[in-house]
Amino acid sequence: MSDAADANDSAGNDAKTERERIRERKRRELEARLDDGESLDGGAGTETGDDGGAATPNEPVHVNGTEELQRTVDDHDVVLVDCYADWCGPCQMMEPTVEALAAETDAAVAKVDVDANQAVAQQLGARSIPTLVLYADGEAVDRFVGAQDRATLESAIDQHAA
Repeated sequence: MSDAADANDSAGNDAKTERERIRERKRRELEARLDDGESLDGGAGTETGDDGGAATPNEPVHVNGTEELQRTVDDHDVVLVDCYADWCGPCQMMEPTVEALAAETDAAVAKVDVDANQAVAQQLGARSIPTLVLYADGEAVDRFVGAQDRATLESAIDQHAA
């Protein structure tokens, strides 16, 4: 195996290890919330809009199926849908940006694993990954193909969140 292949393997393993560490931390946090008697559907991790509408999640929501995607788009004014695959390098690069957008913007962020949800990916027209589709008031208003910088995505969200 070449040095470049070893480096890519190492970087992939580091990202996988980091993702597993984050998932384990989140699992412990959720268990602690449940042990404290908190509800998982309306407590920490969401913000209630001024209009009394559905709360905007502070973390990306993993969508499995077309009905779940439609429900997410219907429940929130602005939704950024991230079509990704775990094996995709650019998708892995985008993950911190997508998580930050979920935490710091008024948009709900939905993640669609294209390998597990091929029908949803087809419905969204995701022929390349990452593909990000921005919905505002239930309508697709913008599409981004390939890795995007945070400022571009924030600007699109802000434009439609007003």
